[in-house]
Order: sequence, then C-alpha cells, then structure tokens
Amino acid sequence: MRLERISVNQFKIFLTYTDLKERGYSKEELWNNLPKANELFQDMLYEACDELGIELDGKLVVQVYMLQAQGMVIVVTQKNDGLADDDFIELKVTMDESKELMFVFDEFEDLIQAANSFIKAGQYPASLYHYEDFYYVNIHDDYLTESSQEEIISILSEFSSPSTMTSYVLEEYGKCIIRKEAFETIQHYFN
Repeated sequence: MRLERISVNQFKIFLTYTDLKERGYSKEELWNNLPKANELFQDMLYEACDELGIELDGKLVVQVYMLQAQGMVIVVTQKNDGLADDDFIELKVTMDESKELMFVFDEFEDLIQAANSFIKAGQYPASLYHYEDFYYVNIHDDYLTESSQEEIISILSEFSSPSTMTSYVLEEYGKCIIRKEAFETIQHYFN
C-alpha cells in the first residue's frame, strides 16, 4: 500500500492486487460484497490516518478506481461541514473501473528511461499523450497475455504511476504525440 497526501483534506491510497490478496480480498469480492469492501476501506483509512498523521471525522468522500491490472487507486476527501461529533464518520463510496492500461509520467526523461527498458523486454503497442504538464502512456492491450501485462506493469512502475485518466479525456483535451508505437519511436530518437 502506498500513500500520498494531495492536500490538507485529501489523500490518495494506491493498493496493488497483490496487496489485496495479502489482506484476504479479491477484486470480485469488492464489487459484489459491500460489507467486505466497507471493512477494507475502514482498515485502510485507519492505516492512512496513522501514517499521514491526520484525524478523520465527519463526512468522507471515498472514490475508488479499479485499474485493469495495476490494482486500485482510492482518493479520500474529508468534507468539513461544521459537524462537531468526533465519533461520527460518514462514508460516501463511489466505485469505478478502468479497462485501460494507463500510466502517467512526471518528466519526459522518465519516459525515455522506460522506453529504453523495453529494448530487452520486447515491443508493445502504446500511445503517448501530453496533458496538463504530464505525459500519459496508454498500452494497447488487445493482444497481450497475462504474463506480458505483468511484465509491462513491473517495468513501467519503476518510472511512472498508474493513472485513472482515460484515453477519451486525453483525445478530447490532451495532445496525442505518438499514436501507435510510442516506445519504439522514443527509442529511435532518444537512444
């Protein structure tokens, strides 16, 4: 489990499917067994409170994004509605699932390093976008095996983070830099 503080009243939890399995949960269980999902979210919230040194009370908005192969991203926002009851926590949980293998890179240099890592691993079809000062890579996973998906995720996890961004948003508002062979093109020009 990885934690990231976004603002004073918001933080992000990244949980891989391996983390879920170690905690005794499966992706299917979270979708179909609401009490079990609620139990997991409460456990993670208490862990996050301890690690980040924050105190949660009042209304919490929990947005859960299930990513295709990487795990899940949980964004927790604390709404201070003037409630004074310290023993009261109200959870509003929204769950969404992404079918895309999308990664976000902070710097172009990280993208070059990732692309060069694929020289030994093989070639995989991918698109490259730029949007709001970040670089996004969408892996076209139509023909990928489960083992090649795991290989891609392990390589890209060294240089980037899984993203909840969709290709639809990137096509509409971002700029497509390379449509199909992103890693090969970057290797060609920057190796």
